[in-house]
Amino acid sequence: MTKKARTVLTAAQMREADRRCIEDIGIPGVVLMHNAGAAVFQEVRRGPVGVVCGKGNNGGDGFVVARLALVAGLDTQVVLVARPEEITGDAAVYLRAYRNLGGRISEASTENGAAAAVAALAGRETLVDAVLGTGVKGEVRGAQRAAIEAWPRGYTVAVDLPSGLNADTGEPCGCCIRADVTVTFQFAKQGLLMPAAKPYVGRLVIADIGIPPVCADDAAWARLRG
Repeated sequence: MTKKARTVLTAAQMREADRRCIEDIGIPGVVLMHNAGAAVFQEVRRGPVGVVCGKGNNGGDGFVVARLALVAGLDTQVVLVARPEEITGDAAVYLRAYRNLGGRISEASTENGAAAAVAALAGRETLVDAVLGTGVKGEVRGAQRAAIEAWPRGYTVAVDLPSGLNADTGEPCGCCIRADVTVTFQFAKQGLLMPAAKPYVGRLVIADIGIPPVCADDAAWARLRG
């Protein structure tokens, strides 16, 4: 039996697959975000959990992980590398849910604040990297860079890709999280498979979050929409 080829996408192709799924097929983004966070949570070890979230959808996935950890009875601490008012859309839904359950959040929107808050997560059984996603271009700077550079040693699960990794080239954008496990969503991102990415990705998990395969196949999509 011939093994089915793995679908590998660039960051732009992944964005288009997401758009087709949400806007054209009609599967709500909030559902995909829950599925993504739930897949990441499968890699969380029992024990205290630290989740570091950025302001985009990657951070939203992190809030889902934090909520699931909290409901499971795990000691959970979120570090938000942004101001709460910057969190919008689907990510804001899960930030509110985590807060409404009594979840703890340390706001760390400055370089010094981010470095201190992330360093304070040392000793937690699992650290979840939900700072930056596939949209990273150029060198990482500011509070996001401070968070990455202050990352404690310990078991780390990256959401979609390690923060600071270029999703197309696999090269670090000045700095990059070194994950033990990277849970990417639905399709492999091109950069994750590049030799340069190997020291940062760790074990790669490609999780099904409910995006139909047709959304990533231009020819099949054209037939469907035609």
